[in-house]
Amino acid sequence: MRLLFTLIGLPLLAIAGCRSPNIDATISNRSSERIKLIEVDYPSASFGTQSLAPGQDFHYRFKVIGQGAMKLTWTDAANREHKSDGPTLKEGAEGPLTIAITPDGAHWDLHLR
Repeated sequence: MRLLFTLIGLPLLAIAGCRSPNIDATISNRSSERIKLIEVDYPSASFGTQSLAPGQDFHYRFKVIGQGAMKLTWTDAANREHKSDGPTLKEGAEGPLTIAITPDGAHWDLHLR
């Protein structure tokens, strides 16, 4: 019975305790108008959403592969495109990221562990 536990149980416990480092991102619309075509570029990929109403948040979790700067683009209610450069990420980065889009631009808040 111990041999069976060792062969099956220990590997399952090890797998259950493993997790990959990731960034938990939140994009928040803190303006008074709907924004659309929101895209965040990060090393090796991108994510985004079609639109965010005033006060609405969009959540996304991603793993950083490689190294590079982040960039945000979005379109306001008057169909003007905006861009904002973000922090540089390194492979294996982990922690929360908040991007608040306000009337005066985008504000990045990243806390890596």
